[in-house]
Amino acid sequence: MDARINLFGNRLAAEFGKHINAAGRAVGGSTLPAATQELVKIRASQINGCGFCTDMHTKEAAHAGETSTRLHLVAAWREATVFTDAERAALELTEQGTRIADAAGGVPDEAWAAAAKHYDEDQLAALVALIALINAYNRLNVIVQQPAGDYQPGQFG
Repeated sequence: MDARINLFGNRLAAEFGKHINAAGRAVGGSTLPAATQELVKIRASQINGCGFCTDMHTKEAAHAGETSTRLHLVAAWREATVFTDAERAALELTEQGTRIADAAGGVPDEAWAAAAKHYDEDQLAALVALIALINAYNRLNVIVQQPAGDYQPGQFG
């Protein structure tokens, strides 16, 4: 299977990628815990059906030491006992922010309040930016049908 367009070889797509990756570095360097960042990226990618990002972020998380149990349970985090209250709040905000079109009122106050109990303002800013960013990456990859399965940890530096 080949992508509809080579996002890495097209001049305009590569230029866009450079800028969106810079945004990713800003979030990645925040104080939002790295494990939480990967869980957020995995969950949004699952919801959006982005095989490329799901492949990438599960492999990156495993490479960073995340357990297979937690990785396997991300899609069922509500019933799983392996996530902290802070991670659960981040996953809830991720789901609400990813499924924003499904709720006429946007992200519920309850989801925001739960996240705000566990994260300071800078971490909340990083969490919101990360949710927006991974949704953008998901859409790029889903639209072009970027193949999944061959990603290697650290592949993009």
